[in-house]
Amino acid sequence: MKKHDLVYLTEDASHDAAVEIINEEAFGPGRFARAAARIREQGPHDRSLSFICTDDGETIASVRMTPVIAGSVKGHLLGPLAVRPSHKNKGIGRELVRIAVEAARRKGSDAVILVGDPPYYQPLGFEKVRYGALEFPGPVDPARVLVVPLAADVHARLDGVIAWRDDSAVPAVDIVEQPQAEGAAA
Repeated sequence: MKKHDLVYLTEDASHDAAVEIINEEAFGPGRFARAAARIREQGPHDRSLSFICTDDGETIASVRMTPVIAGSVKGHLLGPLAVRPSHKNKGIGRELVRIAVEAARRKGSDAVILVGDPPYYQPLGFEKVRYGALEFPGPVDPARVLVVPLAADVHARLDGVIAWRDDSAVPAVDIVEQPQAEGAAA
C-alpha cells in the first residue's frame, strides 16, 4: 500500500489549473449553473482562506472561501470542496474544511456558509439555516443551506439576500482639518 505524503497549503495562483481539473472531475460542467457558483461569479474568492492538499507534490484536493454578505452577516461561502477520486475517503476533505473554518474564525468572519449534504457537514460543526432565510441567485434546496456560526446571533441575522462581498473596499476616512498657525494664509 502506498504511503501518502499529504501537505496542506494556502492556495495561490500557481494552483489554479490543478484546482480547475479537480473541480471538473468532481462536479462536471453543471457546476457553473448552481446558485453557489452564481455567487462566486460576482467576485474573487479569498486566497488567504482557500487551501489545497498535495500528495508527494501533486495537488489532489482543494477548498475555496468566498467573502459574502448574507442578510447582515459578513461571512464566507465555503466551496467548492473537491478531492481527486484517487484520494477520497481518507479524511482530506474534512481536514480542508476544518482548516478553512478555523482560518475564517481567526480572520474575524461572522460565519461560514455552504450548500451541501448535512450528513457530511454537520459532524464538522455546520448547522441548518432556518428554512428560506437566505435568498440565493438561483434555486437552492433550503435543507442543504448550512452554517458554522462564528459570532453572536448569526442565525437571527441570516435573513435576506446572500451575495459576494468586496473585502478590498477601503472604508472612508474622515478628514480632520488641522488648525492653521496665526497669520498663515488659507
